Amino acid sequence: MSFKQLPVLAMFFVSATAYAQKPGAANQLRSITTNYYADYLAMNPMAATSRGEIGYDDKMEINISKDYINAGIRLNHRYLDSLKAVNTTDLTEADKLTARIFGFLLERELDGFQRGITTSCMALRPVDQFVFSFPTSFATNAAGTGSIPFRTVKNYDGFLKRLPVFAKWVDIAIQNMNEGLTKGNISPRASMMKVPAQLRPLFETETSQHVFYKPALNLPDSFSVADKQRIALAYKNAVDNIVKPAYKKLHDYFVNVYIPGSRTSSGLLANAGGKEEYRYWMRFWNSQDIDPDSVFAYGLSEVARIRKNMDSIKTKTGFKGDLPAFFDYVKTEKKFFPFTSEQQVLDRYRSFQERMAPSISRMFNLVPKSKFEIRATEKFRQAGANAQYMRPSRDGSRPGIFYEVIPDALTYNEVGMETLFLHEAIPGHHFQVALQQEMTLPAFRGSAFFGAFSEGWGLYAETLGLELGMFSDPYQYLGHLNANMERSVRLVVDVGLHHKGWSREKAIEYVLANQPVTPEVAAQRIERYMVTPGQAQSYKIGEQKILFLRNLSQQKLGEAFDIREFHDQVLKDGAMPLDILDQKIRTWIDSKLKS
Repeated sequence: MSFKQLPVLAMFFVSATAYAQKPGAANQLRSITTNYYADYLAMNPMAATSRGEIGYDDKMEINISKDYINAGIRLNHRYLDSLKAVNTTDLTEADKLTARIFGFLLERELDGFQRGITTSCMALRPVDQFVFSFPTSFATNAAGTGSIPFRTVKNYDGFLKRLPVFAKWVDIAIQNMNEGLTKGNISPRASMMKVPAQLRPLFETETSQHVFYKPALNLPDSFSVADKQRIALAYKNAVDNIVKPAYKKLHDYFVNVYIPGSRTSSGLLANAGGKEEYRYWMRFWNSQDIDPDSVFAYGLSEVARIRKNMDSIKTKTGFKGDLPAFFDYVKTEKKFFPFTSEQQVLDRYRSFQERMAPSISRMFNLVPKSKFEIRATEKFRQAGANAQYMRPSRDGSRPGIFYEVIPDALTYNEVGMETLFLHEAIPGHHFQVALQQEMTLPAFRGSAFFGAFSEGWGLYAETLGLELGMFSDPYQYLGHLNANMERSVRLVVDVGLHHKGWSREKAIEYVLANQPVTPEVAAQRIERYMVTPGQAQSYKIGEQKILFLRNLSQQKLGEAFDIREFHDQVLKDGAMPLDILDQKIRTWIDSKLKS
């Protein structure tokens, strides 16, 4: 594939030659990034809470409002101007890395705000069925098991103050969607049809069982009797008078207005400005400016390669029949459905951590201090949800959490479980995200997000299975191949949907032709890609870069190559754009060769 470098501030891509440190430039950069992060948190108190920052728990941004978007434009313009005044040639290599990442981040955020895009969504399309959608993710956190803390009376009272703001968020979301209907910036109907089922439990459930009331059922023993009574009553009133009406309003709007007005096409091409928006999303998720046709061709080649490997596994197992028949066998054979309870599924996942433990120290010097848990996705958000990882809090009070969707343990297929654990948990997202928070980095870098780096690392972690003592069962290795096939198929169908004008049905057919999944699962995946353009590409694009850099390091360093040291270099400075990671690893290789 041929990549064009994303046009960021050229001044940040300076020579790797070492320069003498001048305190003025370093202090200037440190002051700018510190002030930026403080301003960012003040503008994004929900993000502050998710990162474990103290002092924001009673505030909430309406991140789809015009006021918020305009504030974002001003913020990023101001700090870009400040950064341009820093003489980067006077910085150490570590500070130059910070300047490059900071400049890239500011340019990316400014580009998004100027397009009306905010916090990974288009403001005129703020609600969908995927886990990123705020109405469902907010409910997940409201239960008290997510990123919102419920440990003190102040925590409980603070969250109550957010609920009227959420109701206002819903009002603005409806205004925005109405504007989108008028301007031809609309979400696809097939995906929107899943939203009402997710919203319905959030206004139909009895208050005593409601997800927003759960914190009131788990009040700490240290609270006084008076506080317990007051908080329980306040939460009941808030659920009845604020939360349920807001979700019902949003639900009814979808049923009566938005779904009937939604587009029947599948990709962004049907939207006003859709072609240009898709290129933005490709840059956002991949941190590179990549030609969509090159991505499509790469996807096709990877699909062909992996199919050959799947054929080899089929032969190894002794299965008689073609690959589609083998897929059907894996999807339906009773031995692949050994579970009778949700707990059994979770326990199987937990056993993987113990099995890999002896090999982790052979592959990694750096391991997170943060604790880690595995949980089942809450029932109310299972429709349209996928496995996901939730970052731990900075203060260690909340562990990193791997959520898996288990609607029915009896129908839960064990093929692929090892691969999913490697990706979402260890050494995948938990290692990458938790270590990023634990490293001594400028505050903004501790939680900076670059999709291709994060998802690329997750997919790269899957490739470490054999080295970590996994995949001893050929069917689990088939699960690994299938997961890689899924990400390769994503390259094809994502570009197909949003660049080549594919229909939902054509994309589903392509998935079914290349993966052992049911039509229902294939449809769920395609409907996800329809509302998250470009995101599906980031896995393979990031994996490709990390594998390339590992191979380059091995070739250049020979016997001096240490896989633990390579992993240190990839992870120790946190997430970053792929071009900057490439430059960083090459500089490390050169320094090793010189020493």
